[in-house]
Amino acid sequence: DVTDAQVLLKLGDFITTDHISPAGAIPSPSAAETYLLAHGVQRPDFNSFGSCRGNHEVMIRGTFANVRIRNQLAPETEGGMTIHFPTGDVLPVYDAAMLFAKEDTPLVVLAGSQYGTGSSRDWAAKGTLLLGVKAVICTSFERIHRSNLVGMGVLPLCFKEGEDADSIGLDGTETFDIPISDDVQPLQTLKVSARKADGSCIEFETTVRLDTPVDVEYYRNGGILHTVVRKLAE
Repeated sequence: DVTDAQVLLKLGDFITTDHISPAGAIPSPSAAETYLLAHGVQRPDFNSFGSCRGNHEVMIRGTFANVRIRNQLAPETEGGMTIHFPTGDVLPVYDAAMLFAKEDTPLVVLAGSQYGTGSSRDWAAKGTLLLGVKAVICTSFERIHRSNLVGMGVLPLCFKEGEDADSIGLDGTETFDIPISDDVQPLQTLKVSARKADGSCIEFETTVRLDTPVDVEYYRNGGILHTVVRKLAE
């Protein structure tokens, strides 16, 4: 089960893999810039996120750091900012995610339709996992990105047809309980609970986008790498 999860980002429609894991120049200011400068790399030598794909420290800091991404939790900002709810501070997504990790708080992402469109960028799923995101709940997924999330052990969930975060009253400040169990089945219906600060609760049904028995096996093992290693161990 995923219990007491906070929303890291609430996003709109047509969020691309480049929004999630940009390939362009490393911006200033950014968490990736801070990391590189602290390790003696001068700005002229930064190059781009695309050239740093072998360095997970840079790539995790670049996840959701596209300068054009807009997080509805921090509406006055642009470029990968979010709210750390316990303090109310507006922070870069990476910094907030690391604070949530220290507090053992699981994270979810809310989004609209066609989440993960664009190129099949593997770091869009890897970075999501490394930030501590346990589930993505959206209106619909792009096919390959959904598969990549499953391969990383991130649970893809879809709102029921005709519903979205706004229509059922979710603003992203809620805490989420997702009762996913070991006997999960492909495309089963799963009821998710979202608790607001005033104690009221919104319950809504989602479709588990583990589309095949293979998807279920990957997810139960925590991703494709864990599955392969355990089969080798056997």
